[in-house]
Amino acid sequence: MTDYNVIKITKQDAVTTVSFNVPNLTVEQGLEQAAQQISDIIKNQKPRNLLIDFTGVKFFSSQALGILIDTKKKLSAQRGNVIISGINPQLYRVFKITNLDKLFKFYPDAQSAINDLKKT
Repeated sequence: MTDYNVIKITKQDAVTTVSFNVPNLTVEQGLEQAAQQISDIIKNQKPRNLLIDFTGVKFFSSQALGILIDTKKKLSAQRGNVIISGINPQLYRVFKITNLDKLFKFYPDAQSAINDLKKT
């Protein structure tokens, strides 16, 4: 199995951030490995707030949406939140068309999400 190093994980205050090192989130680019790493974070670290930062991502396959929904289910079961930041307008349209814009909270960038979450 190839090690794609698709995601980067950082922690600031009560927020664990997952950002992507590739502009395209597809199975070919290591999306399944990223999904496993995110699942491991939820299982082992039990974050209260998991921020998924899409800054720099230009495309994602439909599997990425499934991973986000699965991530939200797992984290909700632990009373955690999944927040999305830095998503470009074209990708946001996909959330809107699929009504997933009602399932997630969106921020223009990671820092504004972290600042808002500090208030709660």
